[in-house]
Amino acid sequence: MMRRLLLVIAIVLSAAPAFAVNPDEVLADPALEARARAISAELRCMVCQNQSIDDSNAELAKDLRLLVRERLTNGDTNEQVMNYIVSRYGEFVLLKPRFETKTILLWGAPLLLAVAGGLSLIVFARRRVEVPTGSRLSEEEEKKLDRLMHGDGL
Repeated sequence: MMRRLLLVIAIVLSAAPAFAVNPDEVLADPALEARARAISAELRCMVCQNQSIDDSNAELAKDLRLLVRERLTNGDTNEQVMNYIVSRYGEFVLLKPRFETKTILLWGAPLLLAVAGGLSLIVFARRRVEVPTGSRLSEEEEKKLDRLMHGDGL
């Protein structure tokens, strides 16, 4: 009995993102609906910020989903819909920013950080090798070492 309850809970929770798109939002044309879902999966919910509008239950996400569907039914291409949304909300609305000159730093930052980290490690390692770790022997210690090395004893 407990296993069945857990199975039902798991099934319901795994379908939670599917509940974000309400039945009244779904387009009658399956091809248009598929395009709308594909576009919605690429747009960030401005309220949640870590979810797509396709997965979010926020009111703004619903408004954006309806706007996407409206633009598609009016004959816009996927690119035109994306450009329209970006023109209204900015590049931040895209979950995956476009590769452009203004986003080059965003795309290049991970590589730059990796190179800077690697160079820092190399410089640190070289400095560590060059720096002596001990202090100079005193005159008494040098004499004692000399006697030990030449077999004179202590």
